[in-house]
Amino acid sequence: MKQSALPVAIILLALVVVWYVMAVILNAPFQRDLDRRANQTPGVVEFIGKTLAQPKPTLPAPHQVAVNFFENTFLRSITSNRSLVYNAWVTLSSTLLGFAFGTALGIVIAVGIVHVATLDRSLMPWIIASQTIPILAVAPMIIVVLAAVGITGLIPKALISTYLSFFPVAVGMVKGLRSPELTHLDLMHTYNASPSQTFWKLRVPASVPFLFTSMKVAVAASLVGAIVGELPTGAVAGIGAKLLAGAYYSQTIDIWSALVAGSVVAALLVMLVGIVGRLVDRAMGGRPA
Repeated sequence: MKQSALPVAIILLALVVVWYVMAVILNAPFQRDLDRRANQTPGVVEFIGKTLAQPKPTLPAPHQVAVNFFENTFLRSITSNRSLVYNAWVTLSSTLLGFAFGTALGIVIAVGIVHVATLDRSLMPWIIASQTIPILAVAPMIIVVLAAVGITGLIPKALISTYLSFFPVAVGMVKGLRSPELTHLDLMHTYNASPSQTFWKLRVPASVPFLFTSMKVAVAASLVGAIVGELPTGAVAGIGAKLLAGAYYSQTIDIWSALVAGSVVAALLVMLVGIVGRLVDRAMGGRPA
C-alpha cells in the first residue's frame, strides 16, 4: 500500500509545484502593471507573494482555490446560491436521472444488437458516429427544441447526460453479453436450454463485470453532460452555472473551485458505482480479487 501511494504522492506534489510556478508566471504581467501604476518596486519574494494573492488572478494559486472551496463548502448554508454543496446537488440531480436513462437505454440497445443481427450491422455504426458530434453543439439544440414544446428544467439536462452516458454502457454490455465462451454456449445447448434461459443464466451473469466497468465511465460522462447542459439554459444554480457566472465576472478562483467540486462529485460517483459493483459480484458468488 505504501509503495503504491508514494509515487502518487510524488506526482501530486510535482503538479502542485508546477501549478504554483505557472501561477507566478501567468499573474506576473498584471502584477507588474499594478506596481508600475502605484510607483512601487517590490523585491522578488514580495512580488511573488503578490502574484499569488491577487483577487482575480489569471491562474489562481492552489491555496486560493483550497480556501475558496472550503469556505463555499463548509462555511456557507447549503441553501445558499454560493454554496458548492447546493450547486453540486442541483447538478447531481440531473446527472443521476440522465445516468439512469442512459444505463437503461444502453442495456436495451446492447441486448438488441446481440440478439438481432440486423441491428448489429445497422445500429452500431450509427451509435459510434453519434459520439463524434461535439456535445457543445448538440446541447443548445436539445435545449431549444424541448423549450419550444414546453419541456424545461431537469429533463433537458438529463437528456444531454443520457446522450453521453448510454454509449459506454451499450459498448460494454455488447462485449459482456458476447463474452461467454463457445464451449459454455454449447453446454447450454446440450442441456436443451431455451434462448431466454441462456440469456439469463449465462449471458447476463457474464456481462455484469463489463456493465459496472462501463457504468463508471458512464456516470462520469453523465456529470459532464449535466454541467454542459446548464450552460445554454441560463441556469442560476449548478456547477455549470457557477462556471458561467465566474466567467462573466472574471472570478477565476470561483471557476477553479467549481471545477474541483465537479471532480469530487465525479470521484464519489465512480467510487459508489464501484462499491455497488463489488457488492453485486459478491452476491452472485464472485470471489474477491
